[in-house]
Amino acid sequence: MLMKILVTGATGFIGNHVVAELLKNNYHVIATSSIEEKAKAFPWFKDVEYEVFNLSKFKSRVDYYTFFHKPDAIIHLAWQGLPNYNSLFHIEQNLLKHYFFLKNLVSNGAADITVTGTCFEYGFQEGKLNEKLPAMPANPYAIAKDSLRKFLEQLQQNISFSLKWIRLFYTYGEGQNPNSILSQLEKALIENSGEFNMSFGDQQRDYLPVAKVAEYTVKIATQKKVEGIINCCSGIPITVSELVESFLKQANQKIKLNKGFYTYPLHEPMHFWGDDSKLKKIL
Repeated sequence: MLMKILVTGATGFIGNHVVAELLKNNYHVIATSSIEEKAKAFPWFKDVEYEVFNLSKFKSRVDYYTFFHKPDAIIHLAWQGLPNYNSLFHIEQNLLKHYFFLKNLVSNGAADITVTGTCFEYGFQEGKLNEKLPAMPANPYAIAKDSLRKFLEQLQQNISFSLKWIRLFYTYGEGQNPNSILSQLEKALIENSGEFNMSFGDQQRDYLPVAKVAEYTVKIATQKKVEGIINCCSGIPITVSELVESFLKQANQKIKLNKGFYTYPLHEPMHFWGDDSKLKKIL
C-alpha cells in the first residue's frame, strides 16, 4: 500500500515541486490549497486527491486528520504573507492559526509532521550555521516560525508525534517570486534593458534550485531516522554577484551589472550559509 502524504500549500512555489517529486516517487498525494481553480492549472492535479481548504476558516471542532483522509505523513508548506518578512501579520495572525491547525491534526491521529521553517531563525549570526546554534530570529516572519517550532516541541510533551523542522535557505527556480533577484534579472533580459541594477553583491548566501529543495524535502519527510531541526541547504557559500554571473553564463546572456545601485537588505546578515552535515545523514 502506497504511503499517503498530505501536502499543504500545494500550489505555492515549493509546494508545486514537492507534489511533483512525491508523484515521481510513487507516493499517494493528498494536496490542499485555498483556491481550487489555481490547483487545477497544475499538471499534477489529475494525479492527486485534492481538498480545498482555507486556514482562515479553521474550525476547532472539525477533525482535520479525517477530513484529509488520514495521511501517513504531512508536509506543511502553507504560510501566508510572504515575501513581506517584516509584517506583524506573521505573529499576530499566522502563528496561532498554524499551531492550532497542526495541533488538531496530531490530536486526531497524525503521527508524522514535517514543517518548513527558515534560515532567518538564526538571526544575524554569521558564517556556517548548524542546527545546534541558538535561534535568534530578528524579524516577525522568523519570530513566528521559530515560535511555531517551539510550540510544537512543547506539544510533543503531551502528544507523541514525529516532528521534522526544515530550515530552508535560499531557493530559486520556476515559480519563484517575481521580485526575487533572478526573476528581475530574467525580466531585464527579456525587455532588453541596457543594465541591471543590484547591490554590490558581496553578500554570501546558500542557494539551492527549487527542484533540489523539493527532492530534499521529500527525502526528509519520508524517512524516520533523523528528526528535529534540519537545514535544507547546499553547504556552499556563494556571493550574490557569483549567482548572477553564473546565471548569465548558463543562459549565454550579457547585461551591464550596475552594482551598488541598491543598499544591502537590513533583515539578514552579510555572510551566512548552512551546515549540511545533518542533511547528509538523510541523503
